[in-house]
Amino acid sequence: MTGPERRHAWRVWWRQLSAVMIKEAKQVTRDPSSWIIAVFLPLTFLFLFGYGLSLDTTVVKIALVREDSSQDARSFAARLQDSKWFLVVNSADRQHGKELLQDQAVKATVIIPAEFGRRLFSDSRAAQVQVLVDGAEPNTANFVRGYVGAIWATFLAERGVTGVSANVPVTVEPRYWFNPNAESRWFLIPGSITVIMTLIGTLLTALVIAREWERGTLEALYATPLTRGQILIGKTLPYFVLAMISTLVCVLTALVLFHLPLRGSMLTLGLVAAVFLVPALGQGMLISVTMRSQLAAAQLGLMTGYLPAIMLSGFLFDIHSMPAVMRAVTMIVPARYMNVSLQTIFLAGDVWSVLIPNMLWMLLVGAVFFGLTWRKLRKRVD
Repeated sequence: MTGPERRHAWRVWWRQLSAVMIKEAKQVTRDPSSWIIAVFLPLTFLFLFGYGLSLDTTVVKIALVREDSSQDARSFAARLQDSKWFLVVNSADRQHGKELLQDQAVKATVIIPAEFGRRLFSDSRAAQVQVLVDGAEPNTANFVRGYVGAIWATFLAERGVTGVSANVPVTVEPRYWFNPNAESRWFLIPGSITVIMTLIGTLLTALVIAREWERGTLEALYATPLTRGQILIGKTLPYFVLAMISTLVCVLTALVLFHLPLRGSMLTLGLVAAVFLVPALGQGMLISVTMRSQLAAAQLGLMTGYLPAIMLSGFLFDIHSMPAVMRAVTMIVPARYMNVSLQTIFLAGDVWSVLIPNMLWMLLVGAVFFGLTWRKLRKRVD
């Protein structure tokens, strides 16, 4: 083929591809459901995850039973009452404190035993307080146990009971990197963006070919001289642009409304988002060429996209605490790599030693999805 022939073939190929993309873009702009999924759904999810979901324990209501009237007992009780983490309810006796805990009026009951002050210096172990905690909520239970234990240790150290002087030259001062205030919102918002992008990328493209099946227009599409590559590219790119717009809306909302820090660059964030959309859109296209009903395609997209993004991406549950089999399953979940990448960009910066391996894995999974889609897509309706 000569040079002019190659240029002519390229122009024909590009005109055909442009026609498919323009047709699909018009479909996107005319279909209200596409804008609902791309704009209103992300904002709804961000509000729900940002305001409705929190892993932080703020003020916990506890009952305090003080059976000793010594100065030390009153001092320790005052420490609990002055703590910003506890809302203390005074209880007359142990039985009443246990009843409050049983009735779920409080989350814990702290008991300062009789002769607390006398035993404090003679036998510190006998003077220890008792903490009854509601174990139905493990996170709150561990929170209460940890803070009461910290107040108790400080109380003993100031009196030299533990054998350690309060004026020791070495002290432990924890420092939280990347999230100084240890706010769970800074952890949850990047994960929620990952879930939103998964849902949008998978759900939008899952309906593309299935819609053609239901409307009876697939035969006309297959009758054209379009190649499989042109069909895939032409039907994917408009939704790629729409998903990137949705991602920008999510990021701006996170920065302006939730005051999330962005320590990396917007360019890097856009690059990672574009890479992540490769497996997300590829998964949706694979579903679309497999299912012939929009309802079935949408349900399969939710089950294979949304649920793994919630359960297996590290968004809510730590991957390292999962069984070995489930950890292996997470290796094929693109949201796992996107979640880590977004947390890195927002909270740590452009750490390429973390971002590059994750992007390569996402591209690999995306290549598998598009390869299967290419193999499944046949220009026939049998």
